This record gives sequence, C-alpha cells and structure tokens, in this order.
Amino acid sequence: MVGGAVRDLIMGSPAEDYDFATNARPDVLMKIFRHAVPTGIKHGTVSVIVDGEVFEVTTYRNDGKYDDGRHPNEVIFSDSLEVDISRRDFTMNGLAYNYRTNEVVDFCGGIEDINRRVIRTIGKPVDRFSEDGLRPYRACRFASKLGFDIEEETFNSIRLTLDVSAKVSAERIRDEFVKTVMTDRPSVGLEYMRKSGLLEQFLPELFACYGVEQNKYHAFDVYYHCVYSCDAAINDKLEVKLAALLHDIAKPQVRRKGADGENTFYNHEVVGSRMVKNIMKRLKFSNAEIDCVTNLVINHMFHYTEDWNDGAVRRFMRKVGVENLGDLARVRLADRAGNGSRSGMPAPIHELFRRIEKIIEAENAITVKDLMINGNDIMSMFQIKPGRIIGKILNELLELVLDDPAANTAENLAAKAEEIYEKEVRGEN
Repeated sequence: MVGGAVRDLIMGSPAEDYDFATNARPDVLMKIFRHAVPTGIKHGTVSVIVDGEVFEVTTYRNDGKYDDGRHPNEVIFSDSLEVDISRRDFTMNGLAYNYRTNEVVDFCGGIEDINRRVIRTIGKPVDRFSEDGLRPYRACRFASKLGFDIEEETFNSIRLTLDVSAKVSAERIRDEFVKTVMTDRPSVGLEYMRKSGLLEQFLPELFACYGVEQNKYHAFDVYYHCVYSCDAAINDKLEVKLAALLHDIAKPQVRRKGADGENTFYNHEVVGSRMVKNIMKRLKFSNAEIDCVTNLVINHMFHYTEDWNDGAVRRFMRKVGVENLGDLARVRLADRAGNGSRSGMPAPIHELFRRIEKIIEAENAITVKDLMINGNDIMSMFQIKPGRIIGKILNELLELVLDDPAANTAENLAAKAEEIYEKEVRGEN
C-alpha cells in the first residue's frame, strides 16, 4: 500500500483512498484479479473492484519527460519500489506499507516530516513542480487539510514554476480548489496560494481583495474577511462554503468614499453575483452549483425590519427559494463570524426565521406551484393556448395570495383570473 493512505494511518486518521503498487506488470494484474479494469494501463494502472469498492494498483515505474505540465510523455516499468517512490510528489506521500513484513518502508524521510508537520517534495521541488503543475495546488491543499507548514524551499519553488501551473486544466484546478475550500481551515491553503502567486493566476478576483480596506464595522480587509468567513462556514455543503468565500468579491470594484470618509460598497452583492457566475463558469462548475451560489451571494445582504408584514416575508421566501433559506442563514452567520468583531445571529434575523418557520408550518403559498389553480386551468377557462398572458395571470394571483393566504381557493382565484384576463384583453385591443 502506498501514498496518502499510509500517511493517514500513521497519523491516526481514517484513510480515504487505498492505492497499491507492485512489481507485477499490468497484463499480469489483469490475469490475477477477477474484476479488473485497465483504467490507466498506459501508465501501468489497473482498477481492481472488490465488494463494490475500486482500488488502483500501479506497476512500479519511472517517469520520462513531462511536456504538458501534467503527464509524463512515457513511463518505464521498474522492479524497484524505491525507483517508484522517487517519482512521487511529497515525502509524506512517499511511504509504503509492506503487508507481508508488517512494516512501513520510508526511503525519503516521510515519517520525520510527518512528525515535524512539514510538506516537502521528494527530490528538488523545482523538478517536481516542473513535472506536474497541479502539485503546488496539492501542497497548499494539504496545508489546509493537515495543518502542516510548506517547507521553505518547496514553497519558494511554487513561484518559480507558475508557468507550469498555468498549463493545468480548469477542471483539475477546480477539484483542488474545492478540496481546499472543504477543509476545516481553507484560509491556510488560500494564504499559501496568495503568497505564492497561484491565487492571482487562477482566482484574480479574490487576489484583488487583498489590502482593500473596509470600514469601522470590519476588523479585516476584504480578502481576509472572505477567507475567514469561509473558515467559519461550518457546513458540509460546498455551495455554502463557496458563497461564504465569494460573497464580497465585488467590493474592490464598487468601493467609494462616503460623506463621512468611510468606505461604502453599494450594490456589491448584485455585481458580485455576476462575478461569481463568471468565476464558476471559468472553473467549470455545474449549472446547479452556479445557480445556488449566485443566489446566496445576491441575497446575502437582506435587511429585515420589524415592519415587514407577512406578505413581505413570503415575498422574501419566494425570492430566495424556500429550499435555500437554511443555506442563506449559514452564509449570514459565516459572514458575521468572518467580520472579526461580531458573531452569532442578530435578534431581528432570528425573528425573521421564526416567522418563516411559522409560514412554512401553515403551508401558505410561496410559488405559483402552490396556487389552487394552474396554467392548464387558465387555458381551459378562457380557451387559449400557452402564452405570456398565462404567466402574468399566475404571478398576479400569487401576489394576491402572498398578501392574503386565505384567498388561495380555486373559486376565488378563478374569479380573480377572469378580472385579470379581461383587463389584459381590453389593454391589447
């Protein structure tokens, strides 16, 4: 067994992935195992399926020259475990466990570096990073995940090989970025990315927040507020962590001096939602992830006052989406914690969510789907085909019901729909 699983077990952590190395060639592996798939046979990797789980088994190898910044042009199979370990990324990942002898094999000082809590490359860091431009991102991610420091020469070599990191696909960078964001302390890895030049390269919008002062209500500049908010978003949902990190991304663009000399950031949530959409598209996130995060960003500045009537609360619920309200509350909590001088949820917002729960319990209409009549009913009533007028009628009916849930009866809505339809027809004529 090789790599991260050995590291995690030595550290007393649960191992996430189990990888294996062997002197057996790929064609032999395919014969040995009943359920084997040649997923990366060109590079000596066979995926073995046991009880529904997939394990990668790779033949000992030495890598040839790297031209694309990610993959070797050729691999040369070897009979030596030490040769195989020498091509790997970090000493802590260069450990092997021999099942037969029940001992850990350490050719590169990995155990010592684990004890010192240091991330160091196997061999010269410039060489390792010049081979694979994703390795610097992995170093930063491991710093967040494990709470380790990146050894000085290893860290300095990241900046020297940024041209190689620039060759890595957006999808692979996104994967490392996501893994960093989902750690308990994303700020650690993001800081290493900022100081090394990686952040400016793949997420210049966040890099631009560094040093942008806010106002008397904030203890940190925009950048540190964002990364600390991400730290504070204790949630296993990626969209919440991303929204916490990116919610103030537009502040450098909209910053203005107020009459009192304090910085203002009007409409940063609107501009920010557009920026977040572009960022996430560039990093190849799914449309569903983009829609969720942009929704949280554009709504994170909601301001509730006690003069909101129930209709206003329902309109807020409709705007955000009932399914997104819990996530929005988590982003708001993270935002306050990342402020540096505030924490917890303020009393007015507690009151808002109490009212929201009451409305949900009463099962009051929030969307057109909750109305007691639908588009088919309207087409049947007026003998019309699908068109703009149907959506207009339904939305006006919803506005009525948002203010007066008792109006949500088929009979009442049908009468109101007739009034709206006649008004629209007269207007068109």
